[in-house]
Amino acid sequence: MKRSERLVDMTKYLLARPHTLISLPFFAKRYGSAKSSISEDLSILKHTLAANEDGVLETVAGAAGGVRYIPFLGKKHSEAYLQELADRIEDTERILPGGFVYLSDVLGSPSDMQRIGEMVATHYAYKNITAVMTIETKGIPLAEAVSRFLNVPFVTARKRGKVTEGATVSVNYLSSSSSRVAKMELPTKVLPKGSNVLIIDDFMKGGGTLTGMEGLVREFDSTVGGICVLCETTHADKMVDDYLSLVKIDEIDTEKMVIKTSLGNFLEKTDFNRF
Repeated sequence: MKRSERLVDMTKYLLARPHTLISLPFFAKRYGSAKSSISEDLSILKHTLAANEDGVLETVAGAAGGVRYIPFLGKKHSEAYLQELADRIEDTERILPGGFVYLSDVLGSPSDMQRIGEMVATHYAYKNITAVMTIETKGIPLAEAVSRFLNVPFVTARKRGKVTEGATVSVNYLSSSSSRVAKMELPTKVLPKGSNVLIIDDFMKGGGTLTGMEGLVREFDSTVGGICVLCETTHADKMVDDYLSLVKIDEIDTEKMVIKTSLGNFLEKTDFNRF
């Protein structure tokens, strides 16, 4: 196989298996090439990814070593996308009753989910996350996208359990959007004890739903490795302190039909020094 052909196939193979350690002998056997040639190929790929700020290729020395691809998006790519997304969200037709914002088109867009998943996975690439959690239903596309780039399972808390999921653990929480006590459940089989969980949601007003998921994680004797939301509002007191947000909704005026946005804290909280 020609080097150009090997590089294409190797790139495709690695990108499809993020955070997975792959040995050099595997590639040598796959392409019928010497290890020295494979090492040169990987050096080219590593340099190209770093130059484009489009991923990190890590090598692990030793008999049990190899190479792994870490999805990692550079700051310039992240900032450009976030600004474009914030501008789109300022469309006044997105304003919904109750001060909510229509985001279903973003959550249903494969290209948006691809970029957002890669960005969030960049921030948590070295946080040892073992599972991603969200609550039905809007957060599911986000959780799936992030879990794919972190290469970990995602689990979905439900407001009402299903018979097909077996026994569940439930918690009560204060819903900040409706100021009432609500309940969420998670099947006992889906989250192993000792998990390090990244909590994901699409929209945060006061953060009541997020605190509910935090409580659910603790019921499984697990830890919260991070909290991330696509959009947050700035005009409501938050029930959570440490979280990551991509876009801030600074103002929603349902009478004047005005919506103003700014960038969330993602850029300032993310360490991009991996290239």
